[in-house]
Amino acid sequence: MLMLCTTSPNQSWVSPSSYQYINPNPLKPRFIFFRPNSRTSLFGAKFRVPATTLAGTTHRKNADKNVKIGVLCELGNLKEAVEMVCGSESSDLDSAAYCSVLELCAGNKSLKDGKRVHSVLCEHGVNVDGYVGAKLVFMYVHCGDLREARRVFDALSDRKVFLWNLMINEYAKVRDFREGVCLFGKMVECGVELNSYTFSCVFKCFAALGCVREGEWVHGYLYKLRFGSDSNVVNSLMAFYFKNGRVESARKVFDALRERDVVSWNSMISAYVSNGAPEKGIEIFREMVWSGIDVDLATIINVLMACSDCGNVVLGRVVHGYAMKGGFDVDVALCNSVLDMYSKCGDLSDALRVFEKMGRRSVLSWTSMIAGYVREALSDKAIELFCEMETDGVIPDVYTITSILHACACSGSLEKGKDIHKYIREHDMDSSLFVCNSLMDMYAKCGSMEDADSVFSHMPMKDIVSWNTMIGGYSKNCLPNEALELFSDMQRKFKPDSMTLASVLPACASLAALDRGQEIHGYLLRHGYFLDQYVANALVDMYVKCGVLILARVLFEMIPVKDLISYTVIIAGYGMHGFGKEAIAAFNEMTKAEIEPDSISFISILYACSHSGLVQEGWRFFDIMRNDYKIEPMLEHYACMVDLLARTGNLTKAYKFINMMPIEPDATVWGSLLCGCRIHHDVKLAEKVAEHVFELEPENTGYYILLANIYAEAEKWEEVKKLRERIGRRSLKKNPGCSWIEIKGKVNIFVAGGTSHPDAMKIESLVKKFRSRMKEDGYNPKMQYALINADEVEKEVALCAHSEKLAIAFGILNTPPRKTIRVTKNLRVCGDCHEMAKFISRTSRREIVLRDSNRFHHMKDGNCSCRGFW
Repeated sequence: MLMLCTTSPNQSWVSPSSYQYINPNPLKPRFIFFRPNSRTSLFGAKFRVPATTLAGTTHRKNADKNVKIGVLCELGNLKEAVEMVCGSESSDLDSAAYCSVLELCAGNKSLKDGKRVHSVLCEHGVNVDGYVGAKLVFMYVHCGDLREARRVFDALSDRKVFLWNLMINEYAKVRDFREGVCLFGKMVECGVELNSYTFSCVFKCFAALGCVREGEWVHGYLYKLRFGSDSNVVNSLMAFYFKNGRVESARKVFDALRERDVVSWNSMISAYVSNGAPEKGIEIFREMVWSGIDVDLATIINVLMACSDCGNVVLGRVVHGYAMKGGFDVDVALCNSVLDMYSKCGDLSDALRVFEKMGRRSVLSWTSMIAGYVREALSDKAIELFCEMETDGVIPDVYTITSILHACACSGSLEKGKDIHKYIREHDMDSSLFVCNSLMDMYAKCGSMEDADSVFSHMPMKDIVSWNTMIGGYSKNCLPNEALELFSDMQRKFKPDSMTLASVLPACASLAALDRGQEIHGYLLRHGYFLDQYVANALVDMYVKCGVLILARVLFEMIPVKDLISYTVIIAGYGMHGFGKEAIAAFNEMTKAEIEPDSISFISILYACSHSGLVQEGWRFFDIMRNDYKIEPMLEHYACMVDLLARTGNLTKAYKFINMMPIEPDATVWGSLLCGCRIHHDVKLAEKVAEHVFELEPENTGYYILLANIYAEAEKWEEVKKLRERIGRRSLKKNPGCSWIEIKGKVNIFVAGGTSHPDAMKIESLVKKFRSRMKEDGYNPKMQYALINADEVEKEVALCAHSEKLAIAFGILNTPPRKTIRVTKNLRVCGDCHEMAKFISRTSRREIVLRDSNRFHHMKDGNCSCRGFW
């Protein structure tokens, strides 16, 4: 029935969405049915409406409801639209209305309303196998209910490719990559026609899972389907190969691409940079420019990152200039990249210029500048900038906090570090594992292990970095027992990695805990950690300091690629054990390998020369360091040269050398000469030198004891008494003599004069037995080392109670015959103990390895490796 449209002056046209098109034949004219205005009646009050007209009226009412829902959805009125859907009868609404509401639910992420609409669909028995079903899946995905989305998806018989892609992509977003790959497999089985977005989605999953073989299969499949020229697909494929470290495969894909867009070039540059090959990223950038491709902001940022990583400040400046000409320099992200590039390349002046010119500085800008100062060892400047940042009202993030904590660690600014810790607590940042690890590292490097332990104990979660930081902190702060104890605790919760082993081995070295060190050696061999350079070097150092130089040398030779640290460790090891010529041979081997020595390696070789009495060789290396390598001598180098001259009896030359030094000598330099005075019994010079030492380090009792030894050897007991009184007036405490020996993995400690050990009676008896046999052989005890002016019996008792004698005797009582005795002492071994150890090595037919604070003494058959140089 054709209804004519009449309009009155007060009647408005209805919206286009309120009419239906009836076009049974495209060649015939269309008839348009308009919804009448509520204020206009087309029929008289008494007009009888036929049944067909009533049906039409119902149809129009339904159409009106659909239209109203559509309008509500367009206006974003979700609440009323959902209420209309829920209040409708099963036949009232068409699929378009349901789809509109579901789309609005998805846009508003209103899962509750979406579920209500789904419930209505089920109640009304609406077929959801078409467009409505797709909208349902879309709604559940966008509202975060992936499980329900999958249930609806699986029930659909007609699943378009965009739905498969949507589901695979969503699984990738929630990191359920395996399910994404499984869904892709089902998609292929069902014969769904794949598109470029499908491959982009699935390559994300393959990249995350490391499924190289499967990815290569899909690579071949996409070429079979002729997607090889699609830049989006190829970009995803390259990203997949790069993510799995298949750089060459990605490059082949890139080279085969005929039409490369800017995204392809940017992907290659970014991928090379992220895979640690910034130079290759720069090469790609040059090819891109030569190819005439216009660079965009992403290109510039990627190239600046490459310049940062490889230190190419020249190219960085060129790119910076290009960015300024192109008007990119107004972008904050670019300015931060430029700032970071200058900072990492060590050009802080240009970095500061960029920083000061920035109109708006983000937290990243401040952090980059702070980190730059820290890298250049300008920790105080970094701390100043952090304070300025706080004044400027910029809230630091985790990276800022960790950077400033690193600055405090490098400068030893414990108080400032504690202020930062207070800030962290006040702003609830102490839940961050990254921040807590940095806090512990700061406290450890500032020497406050109690504070580090407090942070460690209160951490809700710990990772392996947390344990390694604490173990390494204990090792470096001369707390080896705590380091080993924590290492044992860690093994119950975490599997040690290479950093753990490199941190705990120095603790074994410090204690000379050979048995424990050998256990760790076995562990690292079983797990292949010896190939790690740091671990290998730490293992060699451990054996050196445990006195097993032969094994240290064997392991040194086994290191596949030796670095400067490897050679420095073995050179220092030879020096500690008194093998100066072998140390020189290792140094020459290092230079032949074209490894350039640094100031530390020169300290090691000069130390080796001084402990072997190699005067000419020592002067030669000192000159080589200054002239050939242009290394300015530090106090440690001068101390080694003074020690070399003093040990060999050139006391006057040593004194003149000190007075001619271009830098002010410290207590270590004067102390080296004082040691030489003791060896060569020059009391007069010792007194003159001692005054310099006491002035520089008035609290160090070790130098007072050294001078007392010199007086005692000259039997100047009155001077010894005066020194004791001087120590008493200053309330100084002498470090007690302490020695330790490891038996069956347990470290046994002995203190001078101590009688608390369970085997004290047996130990004392054995020491007296050795002393009697020494006298029978004609040896006269060196009573002056008792450091008391008493009768011979009292001096004898005092000497027999020295800690190293007690430890050696304990070792003989508790180890099988012929087993090497290894003892460590915290102070320099005295002359009497040195002689007794040599005697015991001969009579017991045992090798005794005695490590004091200065060097190793290998006693065998009555001889010592030090040859008197200690």
